[in-house]
Order: sequence, then structure tokens, then C-alpha cells
Amino acid sequence: MKSSVFLPAVLLCIAFVSTAEAQVTTQQPFPPGYKPAAETISTSSEGSTYVPMDSWIYPALDRLHSLGYLDSAFLGIRPWTRLSIAHMLEESADRIDTDQNNDEARSIYLAVLREVQPDIDHATELNHPSGQLESVYTQVRGISGTPLRDSFHLGQTIIDDYGRPYESGFNNYSGFSARAEAGRFTLYWRGEYQYAPSATGYSAALYTLLSCNIDAIAIDSTTGVCTPDPNQATIPEGPIAAANNARVMEATLSYHLLGHEVSFGKGDNWLGPDQGAAMLWSNNAEDIYHFQIDRVEPLRIPGLSKATGPFRYEFLVGSLKGHTYPNDPWVHVEKVSFKPMRDLEFGFSRMVIWGGKGHEPITLHTFLKSFFSFQNVTEAEKISRDDPGARFGNFDFDWRLPYLQKWLALYTDSITHDDVSPISAPRRAGVHPGLYLAQFPYLHQLDLRVEGANTEPASHSNPDGSPINQGQFLYVETIQKQGPTNKGFLPDWVGRQGKGGQAWLTYHLSANEDIQFMYRNAKASALFIPGGTTQNDFEGSVVKRIGKDIEVKGWVQYEGWKAPVYLTGAQSDTTAAGQITWYPPQKN
Repeated sequence: MKSSVFLPAVLLCIAFVSTAEAQVTTQQPFPPGYKPAAETISTSSEGSTYVPMDSWIYPALDRLHSLGYLDSAFLGIRPWTRLSIAHMLEESADRIDTDQNNDEARSIYLAVLREVQPDIDHATELNHPSGQLESVYTQVRGISGTPLRDSFHLGQTIIDDYGRPYESGFNNYSGFSARAEAGRFTLYWRGEYQYAPSATGYSAALYTLLSCNIDAIAIDSTTGVCTPDPNQATIPEGPIAAANNARVMEATLSYHLLGHEVSFGKGDNWLGPDQGAAMLWSNNAEDIYHFQIDRVEPLRIPGLSKATGPFRYEFLVGSLKGHTYPNDPWVHVEKVSFKPMRDLEFGFSRMVIWGGKGHEPITLHTFLKSFFSFQNVTEAEKISRDDPGARFGNFDFDWRLPYLQKWLALYTDSITHDDVSPISAPRRAGVHPGLYLAQFPYLHQLDLRVEGANTEPASHSNPDGSPINQGQFLYVETIQKQGPTNKGFLPDWVGRQGKGGQAWLTYHLSANEDIQFMYRNAKASALFIPGGTTQNDFEGSVVKRIGKDIEVKGWVQYEGWKAPVYLTGAQSDTTAAGQITWYPPQKN
């Protein structure tokens, strides 16, 4: 572990020295050609690859938006394509150039523009394609102590990491990404080698206890008989073999049609404005293979858009893996987001999990039944081929507050089960609210973000107010017992019947370099997990660039946790990691 801690420690020292040597600069005018020419940004005839969700571009553009710009950005539907980002920059350019005392906004704008400039300058055609090696990276991660890796029950130590394997000891992830464009067609691919050590895993007693919960028998029940089927277990009963495999992280073939990207493959989705989680869909779990239709450019309909403003929408359908019964269910997700005002965005989403081996076939009939079902059904219908599936409604918004549009944004994400929307059933909803202070007075390089999380709906309670759903409401359903998990991971790290929060304090050395401190807390109710669970994570990270093409990142996280049903007493683990990424120069 000593060698694993060395790189992050060195990076912290370098970053602080760089900060101390930083000079205060005066506002400079934009260079000639700062604004992308509108005629070079085609929104109807040219395809463009998506920027992956773990790119530095998203927090940079989120900050630019919260500084009062990037009005055409929809934070609730990501990822964005490279050309749609260029279009957002184009619409913000003149106001950024005109406004005074906005060096942070200018810095972000120019850094992101440099990234997408080659896509603006060089349109492709079907008979003149373009290819690009996008990145090559390796990450080493050392973990001491016993980490948690079960978001469906006890919690996660490493979150928003594409469901990568990790265990105590030395872990490694090395890979590369590449993209190609040819007129309306685009191809994106990212793959990596992954290694994680073997682990002891859960005891047979804990496996039995949690498997009973999977079978919808409350784990603190004193009645009934539990006989878990080893062939239907998602719980990692020990021992766990070492992971030593190659994984396709993303592989997407897309066709651009009238402002839409029609895609098939394995790709990112993040459906919410929060930074730490998205309650409906995020990269906390491994991406799934799916078919997707995404309106990548804002749509304006005469008459209607006077009330709703421009809007975007997305549809995806694919198969969830790691479920035991029904095995391999399918999921479809629909979302539409509106911007009635430049400072306000809100969106409605719906997710349905249906089908699966041993329950009902995946047919056009069962799909249409799930797609058009919006009310409760009888138990007899649930166990028949007419089962509409597990239905979840979602609502989110992002609001740059009045008189503080360049300082403070309020946002929230929310989800409910068996209701059309959290708006119609707020007491049955889980919520994930947040506040983002994009800059501090006299210290514009510093920002603060705070988010809360609660999946313990208020309506499910005893007369004294204590909750009674025992983890069997949000993210769980009578038939689809493992909910929206993919290979055991939920979209939101807070899990079932849990509460928590996350906070980040970030000092930006530049648009793509920063020093950050993070705190995270998560608690699962004792009425769900006997004795409950508690996690407290503290993390420090540094991102630095060596020249323009090499990024070095290091971080150290200390976690203290309690889960008496797993291990007695207070437990802790420490994670130290370093990653080097090479971004080959793009073709100009």
C-alpha cells in the first residue's frame, strides 16, 4: 500500500505548488475565430460520437452552465455528442465574449472548444471517413481492508465506476478508446483489461439471510421458511474468484437522422442533473447493450414551444444481466426534458422492467403491454403473460436561482414505484436533491456542491412514523425482485431504504485540472438490514495535465463502515489510486 499511496501524495504536492505559483490574470479578449461558424455545425446531416460520461468535459460544462451560460444544455439527458457540445458553445460565445469579469467561463469555453474543434473544422462523408484513437489509459488501485461491493444490500465503497470489479489488494484497469465518423454514421469503441484479486465473500449464513430477502421474505422476519436456491443467487457467497478479463466498456454504432442519433450497442446514459448519482440510470452499474433513439439537438415546435420551451427526448431498450429470476429481463426507458426558461429545466422519465426467462416471453405484445400500462394491476395479471412489468416514474429539475444565476443552482432527482410520477405521489418517492455554488466571492476558482439522498418513502410507515417497507418498495418489485440492477449494481449508490449525502469542494487549477475533497455518507435502515449499515467516505483527489496530451490523476479515499450483519464492530478500508491517460493529438 505504501507504493500505492505515493503517486496520489506526489500529485497533491505538485498541485498545491502549482496553485501557489499561479498568477492573477486580467481578462483578455477572445482570439480570432473563437466562435464556431454556424454553417460548419450540421445538426441534420452529419453524425457525431458521444463523449463518455467519465470525461472531464461534463463537470466543466456543468460549471459553465451554472456560471450563467450554456443555456441550450440539457443536464438531465446525457451523454452529449461532440457536435451538440459545439452547438451549445456556439450559442454561448457572444455573451461570454461580451460579459466582463468572467475569466473562469472563458477558460472553460476555450478548453472545451479546443477539444471539439476538429469535429467542427472537418466534416466527413461516407466515402471519406475519419478515424481517431481517442485515449489510452492505465489505472492502478490499491485497497487495504475489506471494501463493500453490494449496492443492493450493504453498500458500495467505489461508486460511479461502471461496475468495475474491485477487492482488497492490487487492482488494475488498462484500456483505450477510438472513434470513427463517415457522414451520418459513427462508431465508438472503448475496451479495457481488468484485474481484481480474489476475496472471501459472504458467509453461508449471510448469503442465506440476503437470499431470503431476494425472495421477498423480509430478512428480519421470524416466520416462514427460507430455502435459497444456489442457482438463483445474486449474493456473492464466498469464495470470490479473481477477476482477470477483458471487457467491452462501450461499443456503439450510430446513424444520424434529423437531429437524432439512432444507436445500437453498449453505451453510456446518465438521466438526471445530479453529479453523484442518477436515480433512474447512471454509470454506477456496467452499461447494457441496447437500442436507442436520442434527440441530440433541442426541438422547437411552433406554438407548443412558446409554453414548454425547447425540449429533448430519449428512448432506449435493452437487456439487464445478473438477474436470477426472472433471468435476463428487459428494460425500456423513456425521457423528455423541457426548458421553458433559460434558467429552468425539468424532465419526466419512465422505466419498465419486463419479461425474463421463466416468467413471460419478450414479444411485441408484452412490450406494448408494458409500454402503455399506467395503473395498478391485479395479482393474477402480474403472474400472467399480461404482466406490464416493474414500472418506475421519475421527475427531475435544474434551476439557476433568480438573482443568483451565475452563482447558485438548485436541482433534484426523484423516483417512485407503481406511480406515474413522483409529482403525483411525493410521499411514495425517493429523492436526490442538490445545491451547486459555482463560485465563491473573490475566489472564483472554488466551487461547492452538496447532494442528499433518500430512498425511504415517508408514506410507508408505522403509526409512530417508523418505516415498514423493509427494502421491498423502491428498486424492488413482486416479480422483478432485483429491480433495475445490472450485474448486481443499482443506478444509485444509496441503495434501497437508505439515506445519505455527498459533498465536493473543488479548486479549479484550469478547466481540466483541479484539486478536490469529497465526503459521502450512506445509511441503510435497520428495518431493512438487521442492525442497519453506515458508511463514511473521505476522499482527496488531484487532476493535472502534463502538456496538453497527458493527464495524471491520483486520489486517496478512507472509508469507515459498520454492517454488523456482515462483520462485527467498526471496519475501515483505504483506497489509493493513480491513473495516467494519453490523449493523442487530434487531426487538424
